[in-house]
Amino acid sequence: MDLHQLFKTRTPIIGVVHLLPLPTSPRWGGSLKAVIDRAEQEATALASGGVDGIIVENFFDAPFTKNQVDPAVVSAMTVVVQRIQNLVTLPVGLNVLRNDGKSAIAIAASVKAQFVRVNVLTGVMATDQGLIEGEAHQLLRYRRELGADVKIFADVLVKHARPLSSPNLTVAVKDTIERGLADAVILSGWATGSPPNLEDLELASGAAAGTPVLIGSGASWENIGTLLQAANGVIVSSSLKRHGQIEQPIDPIRVSQFVEAARRSWNSKGESKSVSSVKLHS
Repeated sequence: MDLHQLFKTRTPIIGVVHLLPLPTSPRWGGSLKAVIDRAEQEATALASGGVDGIIVENFFDAPFTKNQVDPAVVSAMTVVVQRIQNLVTLPVGLNVLRNDGKSAIAIAASVKAQFVRVNVLTGVMATDQGLIEGEAHQLLRYRRELGADVKIFADVLVKHARPLSSPNLTVAVKDTIERGLADAVILSGWATGSPPNLEDLELASGAAAGTPVLIGSGASWENIGTLLQAANGVIVSSSLKRHGQIEQPIDPIRVSQFVEAARRSWNSKGESKSVSSVKLHS
């Protein structure tokens, strides 16, 4: 796939909106308005800070169901994404945790979101939700059935999980792309906030053979210049939060600082970006 066509840059920075607990989740607070208000604030902060795309996750719904989420979660996420799309002009994606790619594709098709993240597309991973099996066959058939041009970004050896087969990164990347038909692959560290190491990124990029490889966790303004040497883009969250704490809201100053550090590393590629992505309302 062509990242430039989707994000208007060859090295996209994708910021994450972590939704407050949604209906039916253990920590649901009873107010969808509170969820929407925070999501709108965070999306605006990300767009104003200069990111190239936004991905919306039901992050605070933990503990997660491993596969299909409740219909109330799908409904709430659909509403939130539409509200975000009314505020910003950036490409928007979905990650329905822990591994409900079908719901993510359904939402994306309905609201014309551009991409989804799937934690386990191929293989079998042992996780804190139990064993999660890849459902590439069902997801790609469903995408075709809906006639949706939604790109699938798939994690390889996803964080907070261990593979049941031997964790050979090269084989996992090739399987995800060649057998799972992922449009892009994501490489993370072992947990949220933990970066992948440069050697693994280089290995994954070599195995991907032209398919985009994105950093999925642990990127900060200090390490992004190094990590982007071996990756095609980044999904970033923790380091953009106030005080760098995951439960805090997005800090616009930290977003600008991160984007500036990433852009410095683009200089050698001759990339620049100056178009505002926040819609102006009279």
